[in-house]
Amino acid sequence: MAQMKRTPRNRRAASAPPETALKPGGKPRAPCRPKPADPATVREIFTRFRAANPHPKGDLEFINPFTLLIAVVLSAQTTDAGVNKATRELFPIADTPQKILALGETNLRERFKSLGFFNTKAKNVIALCEQLIAKYDGRVPTRREELEALPGVGRKTANVVLNVAFARPTIAVDTHVFRVSNRIPLAIGATPLEVELGLEKIIPDEFKTHTHHWLILHGRYTCKARRPECERCIIPDLCRSPEKRV
Repeated sequence: MAQMKRTPRNRRAASAPPETALKPGGKPRAPCRPKPADPATVREIFTRFRAANPHPKGDLEFINPFTLLIAVVLSAQTTDAGVNKATRELFPIADTPQKILALGETNLRERFKSLGFFNTKAKNVIALCEQLIAKYDGRVPTRREELEALPGVGRKTANVVLNVAFARPTIAVDTHVFRVSNRIPLAIGATPLEVELGLEKIIPDEFKTHTHHWLILHGRYTCKARRPECERCIIPDLCRSPEKRV
């Protein structure tokens, strides 16, 4: 038996995502999603974060801007605790690019073998040290563009170094910051860069220096990915996430 030809309306309905509800007349209803927090709510959120932890710090251990840079490079696809374990005996004896190069790539690979992608990381650290010596006399540059040009360094790493080592009001967006910002929501974005730029627009200047640390710590220890511990949260009345459990 010949099949009935679909009309354009049938095609549109067939292509609609299963989770999209249809209004009367066949028009799709936009999925319900909370809007980003208004300025007063943003200020209150970070006022509470500051009151609870006035001087937040990350978990990575380092000695100087150079060792911070190396630690953040190593932290890709690896926990901070894992990086600290690998560098705790390294940094006291190699806290400059020259000392790292003196150890050699084979030595680094052995020290980094507990980390994800340790071969690539050892190679990048050697190349990074060579560039720091050749271009910056062994010092860590203070411009984002120069940092991002180094092997193994992306925008997030550059922002962490600028913020922590040089007290710049940059916002580094890792998986925790990305999740928390979209979940509360603060700045909504499909990429880390979108979230970063969105946060820069809405966070008052007085909070920017510590913004990414507050959000990282909140995401790591309270607003967890699989099961947010809302019962421990200090902003439950300000959060409008559909995942909220209180």
